[in-house]
Amino acid sequence: MIRIETIWLATEPLDMRAGTETSLARVIAVLGAAKPHCAYLFANHRATRMKVLVHDGFGVWLAARRLNQGKLHWPGIRQGCEMELDTEQLQAFVLGLLGSVLGLAV
Repeated sequence: MIRIETIWLATEPLDMRAGTETSLARVIAVLGAAKPHCAYLFANHRATRMKVLVHDGFGVWLAARRLNQGKLHWPGIRQGCEMELDTEQLQAFVLGLLGSVLGLAV
């Protein structure tokens, strides 16, 4: 099982053609390093796709999710800003409830 202690939400969109190396480079550019047991969430500009980069302590995993309909409730774009989420917020986000959990206008 992959242990995740900290979850970071990127508030700037990521091109979903980006692979592991490009996503990892984005994490390093913004946060300085990809830390073990951390997950980094990215969305595309239209908020219809999401990628999750996870550092498990040995290497990195990259997973993608595409919505067939609707949009992710992603916070507004803030230049250079990342947000830390807890596990409950991540679960709410996956269920489409993030805006209300964080008190954000979406």
